[in-house]
Amino acid sequence: MKVLIPFIRLFSRQWLMMSVGLLLTIITLMAGIGLLSLSGWFLSATAVAGLTIVTAQSFNFFTPAGGVRFLSIARTASRYGERLATHEATFKLLTELRVWAWRKLLPLSAKNLQGLRRGDMLNRLVADIDTLDHLYLRLLTPMAASLLMTGFLYLFLAWFDAKLALSLCLFLVAVWLVMPLLFYRLGHAPSRTMLETKRHYRVQLLDMLQGQAELSLFGANDRFRQKLNDAQTELFRSQSAMVNITALSQAMLILSTGSALIMMLYLAAQGVGDAVPPGPMFALMVFATMACVEMMMPIAGAFQHLSGCVLAATRINEITEQEADIQFVADTGLRAKSGALQIEDIHFGYRDDQHVLQGLSLEIKAGQKVALLGPTGCGKSSLLALITREWQAQQGHIKLDGLPLSDYSERGLRDAITVISQRIYLFAGTLRENLVLALPVIEDEKRTAHDARLIDVLQRVGLGALLTGDKPLDVWIGEGGRQLSGGEQRRIGVARALLRDAPLLLLDEPTEGLDKRTEREILSLLFEFAKDKTLLMISHRLTAMAKMDHIHLLGQGKIIASGTHQSLIEDSAEYQALYQRLA
Repeated sequence: MKVLIPFIRLFSRQWLMMSVGLLLTIITLMAGIGLLSLSGWFLSATAVAGLTIVTAQSFNFFTPAGGVRFLSIARTASRYGERLATHEATFKLLTELRVWAWRKLLPLSAKNLQGLRRGDMLNRLVADIDTLDHLYLRLLTPMAASLLMTGFLYLFLAWFDAKLALSLCLFLVAVWLVMPLLFYRLGHAPSRTMLETKRHYRVQLLDMLQGQAELSLFGANDRFRQKLNDAQTELFRSQSAMVNITALSQAMLILSTGSALIMMLYLAAQGVGDAVPPGPMFALMVFATMACVEMMMPIAGAFQHLSGCVLAATRINEITEQEADIQFVADTGLRAKSGALQIEDIHFGYRDDQHVLQGLSLEIKAGQKVALLGPTGCGKSSLLALITREWQAQQGHIKLDGLPLSDYSERGLRDAITVISQRIYLFAGTLRENLVLALPVIEDEKRTAHDARLIDVLQRVGLGALLTGDKPLDVWIGEGGRQLSGGEQRRIGVARALLRDAPLLLLDEPTEGLDKRTEREILSLLFEFAKDKTLLMISHRLTAMAKMDHIHLLGQGKIIASGTHQSLIEDSAEYQALYQRLA
């Protein structure tokens, strides 16, 4: 249960609305019990009063009738207010939980998250956080309300007969304590199985949807569909087991409330207070006992919600309680000016026993244009990940403008670097929304000038054909840029880079997938843009190598040859072989 403590502390931020919801829940239960008790007494008292003309004429019909009407209206109004208050508190709590989870998640590095699949991460951030709303809405508030209401019920019934009130309330407290614990034990394993099978099914479904193109091309749809069906069958089986336990708990609750009713029928029949025989007070006690069903109903499902909340909290804490592998200092205003890089004796591997880079050292002076070439897996992209601090080297240092990367805040480092990666991610939105990511916050009065700049950049990268209509930047590009070709998506990545004024430009296969002519155009544009900047490009191709100040050839995690394009052709057998293969 300790795993729930951090989330309960978060709930304290919404204590006012939560308290209002709890208060209205108690008022609703009080009105319900009062309504049924008064109705039972009123009907019995009316029947007794009607036995003779004298008692019938002296009986006050109007006050109890007014009380019934008042309690009916009060119960309806409080129930409506309770629904509004508890759901409003729940939505605010979910907002708090999501913001809190994202603040914990964002500082984590790729190493912290490398063991998680995307489907599993999505499930934790969406489904598991949604599950935690049960902690307030279906667990804390109903259980607290039923326990407090048991105390109020004792005070109400003790006014008429303390022994009967004590007997009933002790029985209810015993049910309140024993049933959730008993069925939590019985339902612990099935509830965990149900949540795990639901997670597995969602992961399988997401994998199948994301890989639909490849599955169709290779004819593997049937196999993956069978896996999905197997996961669905397991989910249904676990849900069935959980439903059986839930049904048993509800049956036990009905049996318990029925037993309480029989007990009160027996005890109240012997007299209520000083009234022997009990008369109408007998009906009041019995109907009050019948009304207890409403306040005890949450107990039947409490064990299921508790098990789900504990598992969801455990899965979320596995992420949020991690210590970030890479720590950034507070922002002191330090910013890089030239983009000069010094890479000293870098040893790095995604696993401690297998290094991708082995003693790599490299210096890039301010304003230089440097290329890294080499086969797949030699460590080129890994080096860029170290420069951007997506990963941390096991040994060695990287300096930017003569200072270690660890001296820069996250904002300072991001402001110093522009990256064009192999994979360009486009958001489901308009052209404008996908470009302004590279710009600072735009004020409304400056929006026109910014729009003109965005249009100019799109035309420079060859995307002028996308600018159509009265509002050319409001063109919808679809989920992940589906309405664009691969080349157009990559050009938007280049356009983003042209909008940033960072001293260091990192290019990771910037023209991958483009034809030769387009590749030359894009590289020419990038070199023009980076004429006063430091540029580091990794590539499998030799296009624009003649424009580089230095070219370094990597192999087995080390630099095996360095020089200009011409000197490497003359002196390096590896570069000559690469040139002959690609030329």
